[in-house]
Amino acid sequence: MKILVVTQYFYPENFRINDVCLGLKERGHEITVLTGKPNYPSGKYFDGYNWRTKNFEKWNGIDVYRSNLVLRGNGSVIKLFLNYFSFVFLSIFKLHSIKSSFDRVFIFAPSPITVGIPGIIASKLFKAESILWVHDLWPESIRIAGGIESKLILNLIDKLTRLIYNNVEKILIQSEGFRSYINNQVSDKQKISYYPFYAESFYKPENPELKYLNELPVGFKILFAGNIGEAQSFPTLLAAAKILKKKNLPIYWIIFGEGRMKEKVEREINEFELNNYFLLKGSLPAIEMPKYFSCVDGLIVSLKKSEIFSITIPSKIQAYLACGRPIIGSLDGIGSEIIKQSKSGLTAEAESVDELVNAVVMLFNSTAEERLQMGANARSYYDKKFERELLLDKLERILLN
Repeated sequence: MKILVVTQYFYPENFRINDVCLGLKERGHEITVLTGKPNYPSGKYFDGYNWRTKNFEKWNGIDVYRSNLVLRGNGSVIKLFLNYFSFVFLSIFKLHSIKSSFDRVFIFAPSPITVGIPGIIASKLFKAESILWVHDLWPESIRIAGGIESKLILNLIDKLTRLIYNNVEKILIQSEGFRSYINNQVSDKQKISYYPFYAESFYKPENPELKYLNELPVGFKILFAGNIGEAQSFPTLLAAAKILKKKNLPIYWIIFGEGRMKEKVEREINEFELNNYFLLKGSLPAIEMPKYFSCVDGLIVSLKKSEIFSITIPSKIQAYLACGRPIIGSLDGIGSEIIKQSKSGLTAEAESVDELVNAVVMLFNSTAEERLQMGANARSYYDKKFERELLLDKLERILLN
């Protein structure tokens, strides 16, 4: 099968669509990618890329067509608007340089949902069925994470989202919790199917290595990996760290990632005199993360309190489960339920500082054997629900039917 993947983000940006493309190629499908020039999350071009270069390249045998776009810069609302819509318009022009035919157009749609527009146009141009893989619920997610409250803007975004949903043949949702929300935005509810993330095959249990242990503080360590943004509720983590400091417990927070809130988080760490308890490591290649996961006592996932976030499965949960480490969840809804069902860790209600402190202290006071069992439970649950080959099989069935 010949598949055109339309995604604003692609390698060297770190998104799961990279591995999905490789997985489909491994199974004999011919994959072509239409994407943008990489600049997420820093807002600057990756090394070797600029407006004039790398308009086409080969990546692991996959043809990659790159559209120009306005860089996301500092992530302000205006910059993001220009980034999203410049990709829409310029990628439509780029489509005409792709001289091929396709059986399917697969659209990867984290934020922004606007990626659906060039995807739909591609499906019309190539007379190929379109499949949209939805990871954020617009307009609600942009209201919560982006702080947009204008009813006019939200209504316009809702109309655009409905237009996109109703002009694709199939919609895949990363969480069953999305179904009722999207049901209100589409006329044909039968087009919706559940298809969650999986974690790349390098996410697996590892033995701790001295090289990585030496980079981290000595003591009880909790690691956060991912976007440092509004949605991740870092004020809750910082407030919990302040209380744990007062308890004089040797608990350290290791943060891997970048994002719009990183500078603010760094300032508050200084203001709260938490420098000795936080280590911000920046962003590293995802393939290295399991090595660091193996060197800590727990992995944390956090989200703001919101109905939308309560029905979202944060993609880091699959990575954490796959690596077989204890998990602390500071979140509501389905993410919390997965941790409870898998018996892989402890949970706290979203934005509840006291509950998060209690969960961290409970993990701190648990035995090594208890933490090992949580980790084993995590990997077992992953293998049953989110394993890579299992979900690639499911995606193939969706694409072929």
